[in-house]
Amino acid sequence: MMRPRATVRLQFHRGFTLDDALGLVPYFADLGLSHIYASPLMTARSGSLHGYDIVDHTHINPELGGYDALQRLVTALRSRNTGLILDIVPNHMAVGGDDNTWWLDVLEWGPHSRYARFFDIDWKPRTPTLHGKVLAPFLGESYGTCLERGDIALRFDPTDGRFFAAYYHHRFPINLASYADLLGRHASFRHLADTFSDAFASRQTPDGDTATRLRHTLRQRDADAMAAVIEAHDASHADGRQRLHTLLERQYYQLSWWGSAADRINWRRFFDVNDLAALRIERQEVFDATHALILQLYADGLIDGVRVDHVDGLTDPGGYCRRLRRSLEARTAHRPAGAPSGSPYVIVEKILAPDERLRASWRTDGTSGYDFMNDVSAVQHAPDGENALTTLWQDVSGSTAAFDDVAHAAKPDVLATSFSGAFAAACDALDAMADHDFQWRDTPSGALRQALLRFLVHLPVYRLYGNNLDAPDRAVLAATLRKARLDLPVSQRRALILVARALTQQRLAARLQHLSAPLTAKAVEDTAFYRYGRLLSRNDVGASPAQFALSPDQFHASCRQRLQAFPAAMLATATHDHKRGEDLRARLAVLSEIPQAWAQAVQAWTAMNAPLRTRVGTEDAPDAADAFMLYQMMAGGWPLDLSADDQAGVLSFAERLAAWQQKALREAKRQTSWRAPNRPYEDACRQFVMRALGESTPFRHSLQGFVGRIAAAGALNGLVQALLRVTVPGVPDLYQGTELWDFSMVDPDNRRPVDFNVRQAMLARDATCAELLATWHDGAVKQRLIADMLRLRQRRPVVFAEGSYSPLSAKGPCAAHVLGFARQHGTDTVIVLATRLPLRLQPSLERPLIDAALWQDTHVDLPGSLRTTRWRNVLTGSSLHAETNRLRLNDVLAALPMAVLEPE
Repeated sequence: MMRPRATVRLQFHRGFTLDDALGLVPYFADLGLSHIYASPLMTARSGSLHGYDIVDHTHINPELGGYDALQRLVTALRSRNTGLILDIVPNHMAVGGDDNTWWLDVLEWGPHSRYARFFDIDWKPRTPTLHGKVLAPFLGESYGTCLERGDIALRFDPTDGRFFAAYYHHRFPINLASYADLLGRHASFRHLADTFSDAFASRQTPDGDTATRLRHTLRQRDADAMAAVIEAHDASHADGRQRLHTLLERQYYQLSWWGSAADRINWRRFFDVNDLAALRIERQEVFDATHALILQLYADGLIDGVRVDHVDGLTDPGGYCRRLRRSLEARTAHRPAGAPSGSPYVIVEKILAPDERLRASWRTDGTSGYDFMNDVSAVQHAPDGENALTTLWQDVSGSTAAFDDVAHAAKPDVLATSFSGAFAAACDALDAMADHDFQWRDTPSGALRQALLRFLVHLPVYRLYGNNLDAPDRAVLAATLRKARLDLPVSQRRALILVARALTQQRLAARLQHLSAPLTAKAVEDTAFYRYGRLLSRNDVGASPAQFALSPDQFHASCRQRLQAFPAAMLATATHDHKRGEDLRARLAVLSEIPQAWAQAVQAWTAMNAPLRTRVGTEDAPDAADAFMLYQMMAGGWPLDLSADDQAGVLSFAERLAAWQQKALREAKRQTSWRAPNRPYEDACRQFVMRALGESTPFRHSLQGFVGRIAAAGALNGLVQALLRVTVPGVPDLYQGTELWDFSMVDPDNRRPVDFNVRQAMLARDATCAELLATWHDGAVKQRLIADMLRLRQRRPVVFAEGSYSPLSAKGPCAAHVLGFARQHGTDTVIVLATRLPLRLQPSLERPLIDAALWQDTHVDLPGSLRTTRWRNVLTGSSLHAETNRLRLNDVLAALPMAVLEPE
């Protein structure tokens, strides 16, 4: 079947190609994985490390080895009964540069380009000088400065007979209609200029044959003649600069400084990234052009399914997903005999709010796993640690704002800096809507603006869907309007009715939904997550820091809901987008168990490192909030094998921390930002990191000592997290390399090269999980746990794919420290028991295992459906006798912090 049993996510780039993965196929198969889950493979911008900046949807990226390498890899995968899932990018393409032919055609021909409707371009925006043009915000400084300095230059490409404006690696084509004037001032080109003039006498664009013929004629002209044309437009002298400016003003684009995009851009981007332009994938011609290769790969049996990137960026996510599934299913019959049969696997990248559910009507197999990543982390936090950590954060930061308040405050900030033009255009559309209704035409523009702003601020989800809202969206809308109403003066509240009405009109609804999704992403994940630092283990993709913890009952309810709605949804604990590695988060979760000890450590470090802070303006850097978050990353990310006296190792760790810190500071937009970097503050913060870890020997040893106190409990959490990922309902995904400990930080740190040679050697060891626990620092026990469980999934595929999920309750003095459940399909049964909140149970934990005696009389009584007296522990190989159907934890959890039992 095409539904994966377990996947491994691989990040392909020119440093790790498809042929590099070829040699790892035996290792992945031995680990128990059924599919490679590949990052995007279509041709991306040269040197791309992630593949999401696609410039050509019709070819496999040659930097990865091309189509032939893909065939070699899949042949090897099939030989081991494994397959490939492909990450696809229907939302956007990379633009700017000189490598996207569709985009270059739009720049050359404007609204007359065959690709003009491929991109979401407003050809009549609110800025009159951009009517019929595309804003090209790719200049490093203002247009005038770049022109006067000669950074923009006219060039001629003799290989294809084209003139273009060059700006570093960017290429801006000169429209053929401009060639008549461009060439006409030179005697040797006047006849040719007349030819160009005639070609455009009665049309905006010549036919393809005429354009080819004209360019061929230019290719035959000698270089000296072309040099004269270029010299006449040389910006180093005033006349040439004016001629070049005049020529550029006649094009279908307007060159501008990158920072002007927020206010003036007239095409939709991926979030606020200027070199990623949104596609109108809802148009059939665009879907066909971007998906032809994907569908062919599926029909040829080279892929078994897809993961859809950023589904909320599409105009109609549900419609797209249904079309995609129909298109794939229509080709299932054409797949070769050796390819798996059944329904194609389709998952989507979707950030779900705490009470939001993925629509079954989209016909997907579920999400790519951020929701599970949140749940499994939240259940490892001690709920009663929330108040103490909240008080500590408030004392340190000087702010009593809850996370939701921080997120709400960030939205207007992000609107002003990144989406001001899109917001203004939405307000203009509301104004126009009011003007055409006599009941509303006197509504002040300011009231409409404030009503829309407060609506966006209080919208708790990324977006609503379409203009015919379903019941869940209607409930969200009603709740949002109630909150927005309370946040507005009485005189402006009535304008909310018009905002709600706009969501019933297709074009206006799409405009607002295309604004709310990127606004929420940038304001919440990429701003508020870096401003609110109570406990950073709860600040990650798919999570809400407002939700501090989940109880076991809540975790079980989520698992049962997934089994009912999306049993094949992906389960992730690490991704290429995570902000902290899975084991870093697991270690930080331990702080919820010992908030007082953490507070004392921070207070001691603050005093110890006070002389290392630098005065910048009126404040010391880093400020207290930034330093508090930095200490969390130091404690959470400190490598298990790092000694405080290892100068080279400490320096390497410090450099990684400094890189994380700079990104965190800029994302927070408090003291510095990407748009306006505050170099003195950033430099002072970097100096603080380097000096604290490099010069302050007492601090280094204190930090290592504290890490030693929580490391074993964090590792235990990490093992339990891995166990739950491979046993609860869903398809477990292993992010590359995380079969060993993962203390990575935000990208690019989480995309570092993986040493697979070390991992292959570890897997070849003849040792059990219990034996490897003695050397737990090297991570081999985690890898063995994952391998043992994935092999169990191979032996018992049905119980994990279709089996029921029944929570098991513990009784006794330590019942709160157990998480248990059973998976059952007919007579096939697997029982899972795991330790929870370990440091509360054993405060002086030195290895990831609770002393058996501490469990006392804690036990699990098995229900009647599980009454088997003899069990085998999959992880230890030992047999257990369930006396009167009772499992005693001092026996079951004596060798490992978890147990997986099957009938003997």
